[in-house]
Amino acid sequence: MMDYISLAGISVGLAMDAFAVCITNGAVCRKEAVNLRFALRMALSFAVFQALMPMIGWLIGKAGENLISSIDHWIALVLLCYLGIQMIVEAVKKGREGGEETCQADGVSLRTLLALSVATSIDALATGIILPSAVGANTLPLMIFSVCAIGVITFFICMAGVFLGKTFGLLVAGKAEILGGMVLIAIGLKIFIEHMFL
Repeated sequence: MMDYISLAGISVGLAMDAFAVCITNGAVCRKEAVNLRFALRMALSFAVFQALMPMIGWLIGKAGENLISSIDHWIALVLLCYLGIQMIVEAVKKGREGGEETCQADGVSLRTLLALSVATSIDALATGIILPSAVGANTLPLMIFSVCAIGVITFFICMAGVFLGKTFGLLVAGKAEILGGMVLIAIGLKIFIEHMFL
């Protein structure tokens, strides 16, 4: 059975890196450049990569399905906790350094946007390996639905992030990454407990 709550939690958790980048770019770019077109361009790029990476991860996982099925809850625990802790550490480190300005005055170049999209979606690649056991997406249609949900949620979160950045600046960027990290750790623990004790 599909676990929609876990799917939503994973989607939000994975989107937090991209959300923080959108906030940063919304804050540091010239205000006149931060418009609907700018937000759509950023949100679409992040959404496509956040949806594509789990599908690639799932295909990698399918190649070793028999081996993975007996230890998938351990993989979920280790990967999601690792990714969550990494997100929290990066957020704290950025907070100490004062953050990084990735945007130029009038916008983000396509090359920079693609690099940011790939960098913020690498964790989604690893998540794709354990997504079937995490949310019950054990068939191709359910997996397609799951990655589409991740993409759609990322899109709307990133749209909001750009305009939050434009309005409130860098104040919320680090907190978003910390929250996303905590969500991923919580889901990893939930999967492990369910497989081991329920």
